[in-house]
Amino acid sequence: MYCIKCGVELADSEKSCPLCGTVVYHPDFPLRETEGEYPKNKYPSDGKKNKIWPTAVLSGAYLIPLVTVFMCDLHVNGGVTWSGYVMGALLLTYVMFILPGWFKHPNPVIFVPISFAAVGGYVLYIDLTLKGGWFLSFAFPVVTMLGVYITVVVSLTRYLKKGKLFVFGGLFGLLGVSVLPMEFLANYTFGVEKFVGWFVYPMTPLVLLGGFLIFLGIYRPARETMERLFYF
Repeated sequence: MYCIKCGVELADSEKSCPLCGTVVYHPDFPLRETEGEYPKNKYPSDGKKNKIWPTAVLSGAYLIPLVTVFMCDLHVNGGVTWSGYVMGALLLTYVMFILPGWFKHPNPVIFVPISFAAVGGYVLYIDLTLKGGWFLSFAFPVVTMLGVYITVVVSLTRYLKKGKLFVFGGLFGLLGVSVLPMEFLANYTFGVEKFVGWFVYPMTPLVLLGGFLIFLGIYRPARETMERLFYF
């Protein structure tokens, strides 16, 4: 007689597998009828609940702080001043976390760039309100670059079954290399004449981490060692 789960040979007197603990089943012995896993007339959910109602409730709840801060600002200052930043932040979080709930199967490949577009719009509003003049020369290229990177990574991890270590390794490597042009853009936008070279500090760990992930993807023994270290 053998365990039906792990295949260990069992003695006839065994009531459970000594290795995995599975209850012994012998084809010659009649099975006893036991109580079902679930009470009568109660069954596990089939996962087809309507998700629109929670999203609708959260959407209605978002109106409360939106209207509250607008009315407070209007009453005190006679217009939209500080409330614009609060309402913009609330709308941004709504687009990122609540808006996908209106769809039955939200595709992150679509909603990730939509979220970054919302981030860009919010940053543009701040720039125009403060009259900073830094959106086109700094914020727009940075937000666009990050949006493209994240969208590509989400697309690859969603549609590719293998190679995720290479994808994330490439992401960290690109982020590290991209810090250098970010410093040039910041210096140009904000009028910094002296090149400090602070890009080295974030770039070094990002590039090293990306290289390490790619190394794990290439060298199987090292990857298996890391899997045993973190998962077993």
